[in-house]
Amino acid sequence: MYVAILGYGTVGSGVFDVLTQNRDIIAKRVGFPLDVKYVLDLRDFPGDPVEPYLTHDYEDILKDDSVEIVVETMGGLKPAYEFTKRALESGRSVCTSNKELVAKHGAEFIEIARNKNINYLFEASVGGGIPVIRQLIRSITADEVEEVCGILNGTTNYMMTLMREQNLSFEDALKDAQSNGFAERNPAADIEGHDACRKIAILTSLAYGHQVDFEDIYTEGITAITDIDVAYAKAMKHGIKLLGRSYLKDGIVYAIVAPYMVRKTNPLYPVNGVYNAIMIRGNMLNDVVCYGKGAGKLPTASAVASDVIDAAKHRHVNIPILWEKEKLILGSKGDMESKFFVRVPLSEADKAKELFPIRKEISILECEGREFAFVTEVMTERDFEEAAAKIDIIGRIRYEI
Repeated sequence: MYVAILGYGTVGSGVFDVLTQNRDIIAKRVGFPLDVKYVLDLRDFPGDPVEPYLTHDYEDILKDDSVEIVVETMGGLKPAYEFTKRALESGRSVCTSNKELVAKHGAEFIEIARNKNINYLFEASVGGGIPVIRQLIRSITADEVEEVCGILNGTTNYMMTLMREQNLSFEDALKDAQSNGFAERNPAADIEGHDACRKIAILTSLAYGHQVDFEDIYTEGITAITDIDVAYAKAMKHGIKLLGRSYLKDGIVYAIVAPYMVRKTNPLYPVNGVYNAIMIRGNMLNDVVCYGKGAGKLPTASAVASDVIDAAKHRHVNIPILWEKEKLILGSKGDMESKFFVRVPLSEADKAKELFPIRKEISILECEGREFAFVTEVMTERDFEEAAAKIDIIGRIRYEI
């Protein structure tokens, strides 16, 4: 069976390496060889092993009926959307790592694949090499999913780890992440939470079977987290993690991306560095945690290659994926409940005690005599915002219930 790869960037070159270098072992697992026939890229790579496979024209791939699987690693929506749709409509399975495209058009592509008796597979779009999507669509199928919660972005988790373990400021942690290749020159997609938002949108769509638009998910990044916040968390023996969460309550699905204080007992607490972890809670199974490297050339390429193998094994057999185009209306952010860690000037302490249901007060030496910090009882977002509007707040972080 022949494969074409669209894009020879970080992930595309990784997929090429996996499929060519592990050709023999893949052939044993599939039952026949899987060979790369084309790699589409606008650039030339003189002297690179990919050179004999290169094409600059997508039509070369579509005209070749021997190509049965297309791997899309281009990223973004254009021209990835057009190329993916044409490949599927021509009867070819497509495997991708493109989280933006999957989040926006996953339901549409799954429907085309179902009608054509082929497959649209996207394990690598969430969590790099972590097989979390397989868990949702194949393993946790007898349960009602009560919650999906995860550390979905390696860049922000790496930065929060540096801030905790090396006492770095946000700015210095970001510089370190950029110098080590974990953050882009423009890091907004990571630090503002947009990357994690697209991933939790995909997982929520799969968990509840309908399209969840990432634009509808309240998203807050880590840009407001300071070294003082981290000092408070350490004093409480907690960690601060950027989490993507969706959960079912009273028949309504809620979703959010935001920093949370998590306790030591939380299975996500020890997840540090560039690692990701996703916890899925079923009403019968309880908690399952998937853990591993959430990004990087080879982990992501390995996940894409596993989808290619899956597609090859299911030649002309559609793997059922429940994700319908009908939109899922999320519950209002104002109705979501949380505890909150709050910092106010010491002069506002009495007022804070009147406005908020305080569960416990927190003190650290660095802020003694200057701040009053506390954790609230469980509150709705709406009630918290109404109280917060009446007082000067230095900072607040959601605190796991």
